[in-house]
Parts: sequence; structure tokens; C-alpha cells
Amino acid sequence: MPQRKTKRGAERTPLTGDADVLVCGASFAGLAVARALAGSGARVLLLDRYEIGERQTSACAAPTGWLEALGLEDSIRQTFTELVVHTPHGTSRYRLPWTFSTFDYPQLCGLLFDRCDAEFETAKVDGRSGFTVHTDRGDASAALVVDALGWRRVLGGQGFQPPDAPLSRGLEVHPWRADRDLEIWIDRRYVPAGYGWSFPAGDEVRIGVGSFDPRFHVRDTTVLLAEDLGADPVRYQGNWIPHRLRDATEDGVFFVGDSAGHCLPLTAEGIRTAFYFGIACGRELRAVLRGDRTREEALRRYHEFSAAHEWKYRWMLRAQRLVPRVPPRLLAPAIGVMGAQRFVDWSFGHYLRIAPPSFAGDSLPAPEPLRAAA
Repeated sequence: MPQRKTKRGAERTPLTGDADVLVCGASFAGLAVARALAGSGARVLLLDRYEIGERQTSACAAPTGWLEALGLEDSIRQTFTELVVHTPHGTSRYRLPWTFSTFDYPQLCGLLFDRCDAEFETAKVDGRSGFTVHTDRGDASAALVVDALGWRRVLGGQGFQPPDAPLSRGLEVHPWRADRDLEIWIDRRYVPAGYGWSFPAGDEVRIGVGSFDPRFHVRDTTVLLAEDLGADPVRYQGNWIPHRLRDATEDGVFFVGDSAGHCLPLTAEGIRTAFYFGIACGRELRAVLRGDRTREEALRRYHEFSAAHEWKYRWMLRAQRLVPRVPPRLLAPAIGVMGAQRFVDWSFGHYLRIAPPSFAGDSLPAPEPLRAAA
């Protein structure tokens, strides 16, 4: 379980002292950066407005290979070898070429933090001036600053304001019950552009609806999907989800995860990409701390690494825009054809290679220049 390192009441004193690396945001991306810096000898300071593992904002599922590569197996709640896809006119069952697992968010974050030697403080980040970050507990400074705070991109000058932004919106409920199948619904009864899901996780099921159109309100249809499945719409959680890649650096700051738009379009999968780009960022920071390169060189390399994935994101965004235009009567045949095992192996194999678990290694610095996974 996560270690409680927050300061409350009289102990909530002003932040003092400078760090070598300041990582703002302590969820998947921020923890991946901090983990990659473990043993560097640097003072790494993690800041987040919530305790580590306190606030889950997604269905919390990822390719099992990523959880294994990072030593997070103990957080796994359920593993799936198949994906069931429902349309208004039929259902297809895909046998996956790799497994997918749901996990316990607090436990996973705690395991990641256990592998860091970073300091952690609860503080709400409000912005920055140069390399000084302003929080509700005062200022903190570092020569190396990372924004892993999410889609708001708090430390950047290119803020988003929903609904007029390239954001999807998602909402889910967590009824207590066991289930067997990992399921997706592509059905305009629930959402005109988007999909519904049911992700079992041991003694609970995470049922939700995600809309590619940020103006479509998903609460009523999330309740509808839960009721159609005979589940109680209880324990709500939701979030905005970026679906466009953004610059991974700006004005000397590194951006990781949702703040860089690293969440994949179409599938809205952002956890393994947060790990992937977080590790890449951490390796560059580590090289700066060793004196192998300057901050400016690390910024350039990390920017180029992230930007090398742009064409993959662009094609997935095109697919995201195409799917809602397919007439419902053609969806079931199309989904059925794509369920051919050879096509499933090919397409899901390419999809995993956008951010493959082999990149994780032991999260220590790579001996050769970083390259985007093919």
C-alpha cells in the first residue's frame, strides 16, 4: 500500500530548499520519471495535490507485459486473454495476442513509489516563473522541471479549456460484483462518437462511457449502460482525456503523460504511454545529472523522441474520426472481419509496439541514444 508521506495540519509547513529535479504530478507519468531517477544521487522532489495513490481517474488497465516489466504484478486484479466487442447488430470475440490486466490503483502507485528514492510533498501547483514552481505551500525550484500534472498543462503556456479543446470525456461507475469478460460497446445508443466499456477487476466492475466529442454529456448513458448490465451505478469517477499529441517540451520544461497529449487517440489508453514517455524523460534527466549532456540537449532529444511518434498518433486520430461515420448496419460485419485471428495478431501487435513493454527494461539509462519504438 502507498506510504503516507503527506503533511497535514500544523505539519503542513511552507516548502523550503531547492531540488535537483522537480516532478510535478505523482501519478503514472510522474512516478515513472521518478523511478527512472532512482539511485542517481540527485534530490528529486515529487509534488502532487493528493497523496500518492489517493485519486484514481481511469479504468486502470494496461497490457500485462508492462506491469510485469515494471515489477507491478502484485497490483493486478484480473487478466484477460480475450476482448468482446458489441455493436447494435452483433458481437465478436477477439483472442488477443497479448494479455490485458486491470489493477488496483493505490497499490500500483505505492509499488512504483517504493522503487523511487524521491521525496514527496502534497502541494497544489499553480504555475511557475522560470524554473521556480508556485504552489499553495510556497515556491520550489530546480534546474530540471517536469510537468506530469495532466491535460491542464499547468506549467505550459498552451492551456486547454474544455469543451473547446481536443479532449474526450469519460465517466465510469464501480459496482461491487465479479465478472469474466473484458467488453467494449460501439453503440450510438450509449454515445454518438465513442464507446462504452466494462472492465472487471476482481470484486468490482468498472463500467463507463467515453465520448470523443467533449460536448456530449456521458452521465445519463453511463447509468444506462450500467442498468443494461444489471449493475448499480455507484462510486462515480470521471476525467477529461486528451486525444492529440502536444509538444513534449516548452520553455525549458519537460512534459510527460496527458500534459504532452501522450494518451492514445481512439482507444484513450494513456497508462502505458505515461510509463513509456516517463521512462524516456527520466533517462534524459539522468544523463544531465551525470554530466553526459546539457539540459538543452536533453530537451531537444526528448522532444524529438516524442515527436517521432506523431505519425502513429495522427493515424489513430483519423481512425477515431472515422469510426462514428460508419453506418451501424455495417459495424457488425466490419468488426467480424477484423476478428480474423491473423488480422487481430497483426493489428494488436502493431498497436502494442507504439509503446512496447520491452522499452521498460530496468528503467535505468539506455547506453545508446533513445529511439522511438518501431
